Amino acid sequence: MAGKLNLDPQTIVDKEFDVDFKGYNPDQVDHMLDLVIQDYQTYQDMIAEYSRRLSDLERTNASLRAKLIELEGKARAGQDADPMFSGSSNIDILKRLSRLEQKVFDENGKR
Repeated sequence: MAGKLNLDPQTIVDKEFDVDFKGYNPDQVDHMLDLVIQDYQTYQDMIAEYSRRLSDLERTNASLRAKLIELEGKARAGQDADPMFSGSSNIDILKRLSRLEQKVFDENGKR
């Protein structure tokens, strides 16, 4: 991870240089510019790291979405094939068969 930043926007705005007979003190200006350059390098490093992480997370997210869609499809296919999901269990099916057999044999016995 990138290091601590030296400057914030308010520090840059508030910075005042001493006036020399030829202008601003060159040593102070050079020192300030060195700090600005360090911060820009830090920002660049942070942006590169975050861009790399974002790309990794987007690839992971796409992979997980594909797996989710695949698993949802398999779950739907399993529900269609399994009578337990359609509301019928083996016991219910056996009870229905038993009632149908009784009706059939009762009707045949009455004739």
